[in-house]
Amino acid sequence: MGLKGFAEGGIASIVAGCSTHPLDLIKVRMQLQGESAPVQTNLRPALAFQTSSSATVHAPPPPPRVGIIGIGSRIVRQEGTRALFSGVSATVLRQTLYSTTRMGLYDILKTKWTDPETKSIPLTRKLAAGFIAGGIGAAVGNPADVAMVRMQADGRLPLVDRRNYKSVLDAIAQMVRGEGITSLWRGSSMTINRAMLVTASQLATYDSVKETVLERGLMKDGLVTHVTSSFAAGFVASVASNPVDVIKTRVMNMKVVAGTAPPYKGAVDCALKTVRAEGVMALYKGFWPTVSRQAPFTVILFVTLEQVKKVLKDFDF
Repeated sequence: MGLKGFAEGGIASIVAGCSTHPLDLIKVRMQLQGESAPVQTNLRPALAFQTSSSATVHAPPPPPRVGIIGIGSRIVRQEGTRALFSGVSATVLRQTLYSTTRMGLYDILKTKWTDPETKSIPLTRKLAAGFIAGGIGAAVGNPADVAMVRMQADGRLPLVDRRNYKSVLDAIAQMVRGEGITSLWRGSSMTINRAMLVTASQLATYDSVKETVLERGLMKDGLVTHVTSSFAAGFVASVASNPVDVIKTRVMNMKVVAGTAPPYKGAVDCALKTVRAEGVMALYKGFWPTVSRQAPFTVILFVTLEQVKKVLKDFDF
């Protein structure tokens, strides 16, 4: 083991991330539906933040929710087809930092914890490896994650409030200049929690399903097995991570104006305000786009990974 596991995971993740970026953008826009109160606070900060906390709960009801097709059609109609790839440079950087780290570390830990005699590893250790790898990867990739969320969400804002980042590097530079370097790790606790859940559920499920299918002779080791295992892994990861993902998206996207209190004090405050104003099921906003993105992302990720491993099997680094 060396850098090969990181290289294999990084290449596969970048391919998967770019391929499914439009679905991820639609998911982010759906998760921000109903967040009208925080967006409007910058118009009247003196009134909006001097009232009691209960006043924000009784804000005017949000407009009707729009589905996957509706959101996608609206983006193309109002912003153009290219808008579906808004923030794709941030996706590339995020996958380079986050996914390369988590895939490489998971591979190392899984190899280290595999029983040399039976060549097997318990599910609990797979999950532990996923938690550790995901947490470290998220901490490394959080700046790109914040930039990606903001770039994807920018088109839904009024023209006067748009950030208009030119690229992921421009986004990071503007955040550091305008909000301080700590803004790059805004929502990092949620990012790390989500990454731990996604990595543990996604990678452990893929390995476990694939091993079970092969051991029972249900399928041969090939494309069909990889796709089946990947789809199962993507669905499980979506169910486990969606509530955390909604809160993470809203905390990262909130606009902080100097001299006024931020819309959310933190992840817990965001969760409470979201549930009070929109109901518990608001935590599963964008679930089907999440599944629609996570399933193909996971399929492309692991199918690509298997092919990259074959290409690099004779290289040692």
